[in-house]
Amino acid sequence: MELTAVTDLPEVRPGDDLAELVTDRAVLEPGDVLTVASTVVSKAEGRTADLEEFPVSGRAKELAERIGAAAGEQKDPRFAQAVLEESTELLIECPFMLTETRFGHICVNAGIDRSNVPEHDLLLLPRKPAESAERIRAGLADRGHEDVAVIVTDTCGRPFRHGQRGVALGWAGMSASRDWRGEPDRDGRELGVTVQSVVDELASAANLVTGEGAGGTPAVVVSDWEFGELEGSDELFRDVEDDLVRQALRNWRFDP
Repeated sequence: MELTAVTDLPEVRPGDDLAELVTDRAVLEPGDVLTVASTVVSKAEGRTADLEEFPVSGRAKELAERIGAAAGEQKDPRFAQAVLEESTELLIECPFMLTETRFGHICVNAGIDRSNVPEHDLLLLPRKPAESAERIRAGLADRGHEDVAVIVTDTCGRPFRHGQRGVALGWAGMSASRDWRGEPDRDGRELGVTVQSVVDELASAANLVTGEGAGGTPAVVVSDWEFGELEGSDELFRDVEDDLVRQALRNWRFDP
């Protein structure tokens, strides 16, 4: 497998065609996977915002005060309001806000970014990353690059471990996972629980190439990689009924 960063991309602005920007700078072959950071997808879709656009509710003021007290510093209630408006559920209120986004992703602060956003305060996640991936994939096909899968990526933390890693928010042209259940191991024992999250693994691998901070390389082409013959699934985000961690968090409260 080979991963190649798409270099020399300009600062992405609202209305920019990401498929065009990539095809002008990258070699794409059938079967390749294009990973695109959610930051540039959001910028192209005009998902920037300023704090003054979020009038503060009593709930946001309370959250900012609690989080600020826990951290020993003042927190902006307008940011808390933005997080609330971008979320469907608040799983942890303090010492940070762990939320469910409107498309089912669990992350801190609804994935709102405050870095690399020239001329604005905030960068919100794409509204529907799966649809964003479909549009980019269709744009590639319109330019003669058919059979190229697309993954919209982001980085987030993990329970029980330090640090962040790449994850998939939306994808098109491939399944999210490979289901190994029913397959034998080397001793002939049947696997019973293993479902491999392929889109997350590719997103994480791409993040090694794109890096963080000021790298300016938000797109990666994954070449010479095959999904294999195993059955695939598009299930990635757990339902509430199937998520024991989320159920436990609903009964937990942090008091600074």
